[in-house]
Amino acid sequence: MSFEHTKVWDDGPVRIVALNRPDKGNAITRLMAEEIQAAMQDFATSDQRVAVLTGMGEKAFSFGADVGEPPELWRAVPNVGWQTDKPLICAVEGWCIGGALVLAMMADLAVCGTSAKFYYPEAKLGLTGGMIAALPSRIPHKFAMELTLLCRTFDAAKSERVGLVNEVVPDGGALAKAIEWGKEMAGFAPMVTGAIKRMVLDDILPRGPSEQWALQGQRLNGIRNSEDFQEGVAAFRERRPPQFKGR
Repeated sequence: MSFEHTKVWDDGPVRIVALNRPDKGNAITRLMAEEIQAAMQDFATSDQRVAVLTGMGEKAFSFGADVGEPPELWRAVPNVGWQTDKPLICAVEGWCIGGALVLAMMADLAVCGTSAKFYYPEAKLGLTGGMIAALPSRIPHKFAMELTLLCRTFDAAKSERVGLVNEVVPDGGALAKAIEWGKEMAGFAPMVTGAIKRMVLDDILPRGPSEQWALQGQRLNGIRNSEDFQEGVAAFRERRPPQFKGR
């Protein structure tokens, strides 16, 4: 499967979907989001048993949404982990920022390199990310609030300690570990793993992923139409501190 902003290949029963703009820190564009959606839809109906989401290069899994695109396109990061009953693993090297962090947390398992860093600066910048519920669903509330309200950077060690990732491996080894897990799970009964995933998601998101997505969109809509959102976008692009007014 050939895409412009993503790279997709198979390793035995494992489908790898990689963000492929390493020179741009794998910043997520609308095109990339659409390509990820297409790759995951193809995976859902394929014979591949497990998918791995990763980023090309060593600098970043992803710096988040590409600020070169209009703000209304920033909501395009897909809820890929909730679109199939098959397991999805995320392999992170380097920085994982903003919407990319939410994208990673929609995976069922996550592994990262020793130098990985996780950062969610939306409140600091006046921006809004999609499906923020994916964060407290994976880690305890107090750490989710530290990450999102205090905008603290979590290193690999802390991320493993609080449950943001399942395991930390030497730099450069995250993808290999994710593929190893994928091949292991490929030997398990797919009906059972699928049922387990749905039950866990139903417990985390009692409304169901589709309704949860719509609810998140309603909550964020007013922010995206606010003066503060426009100021946050402008300040980020102009590399200056934002001046928020609460309206």
